[in-house]
Amino acid sequence: MTNETLNIWTHLLPFWFFTWRFVAELAGTDVWNDSYSWPLLVYMATSCVYPLASSCAHTFSSMSTNARHICYFLDYGAVNLFSLGSAIAYSAYVFPDALMCSTFHNSYVALAVLNTSLSTGLSCYSRFLEVQRPRLSKMIRLLAFAYPYAWDSLPIFYRLFLLPEDGVQSEATLYHQKQTALTLLATFFYSAHLPECLAPGHFDYIGHSHQLFHVCVVMATHMQMEAILLDKATRRDGLLAAAPLLTLPQLAGALLLCLLLSLTNILYFSAALYRTPRPGPPPHAKDS
Repeated sequence: MTNETLNIWTHLLPFWFFTWRFVAELAGTDVWNDSYSWPLLVYMATSCVYPLASSCAHTFSSMSTNARHICYFLDYGAVNLFSLGSAIAYSAYVFPDALMCSTFHNSYVALAVLNTSLSTGLSCYSRFLEVQRPRLSKMIRLLAFAYPYAWDSLPIFYRLFLLPEDGVQSEATLYHQKQTALTLLATFFYSAHLPECLAPGHFDYIGHSHQLFHVCVVMATHMQMEAILLDKATRRDGLLAAAPLLTLPQLAGALLLCLLLSLTNILYFSAALYRTPRPGPPPHAKDS
């Protein structure tokens, strides 16, 4: 069990930072006429949602055992909404030229929407196993987050490992590399519970794995945002010539379907908490 205070602030402060970036980008964009910027605005809006949901989950999860689970159900839904926002931005700005207008590119966002539903369902289900089978619960939750990330990152992996780039795009590629490294580091902290497993009781307030996980995730999002902004600016002419832009109905439809599927999962598993009462850890226990 560890103190939640810094867990709250390690995502609440980034929420304000990402909101400031989003508002600044919004103020400098002709929203109604610059359809090329719509995917970026969707991505930046979703980047504000997940740190706010996480900080709220860590704040209010002490109310009761069921409230704790429901808070984290909402947190998982927000993370998956951000995953879809990333996929939309990648589809618009990051895809390598060799994959533009391919079957993979054309189905990429649609499958990302389905991934959000699967991920939300698996992560919510994993909470029902955490008392009796904590290791399995952790593995399922890790898989639930890793699968959508892997799908979203396929264009990045193609660029990093199969399509070395020179010139102006190399700076964006460097940011993509940093984002990938930070995400892997975040996954390590999330799954390994270092350093507290080496010195129990010494990192209950500052420096435990969940705090480090939060910091790495936020830094990875920052690197991702910088990479997307660079790709958007430097690849504009080639992208506009290579593929049609995502339309407003396509963007709105993907977001609404993601919200509908995620909320359906959250409502189903929230109702299941009350249908089948079960013992759980104290409400103040550290969560992950």
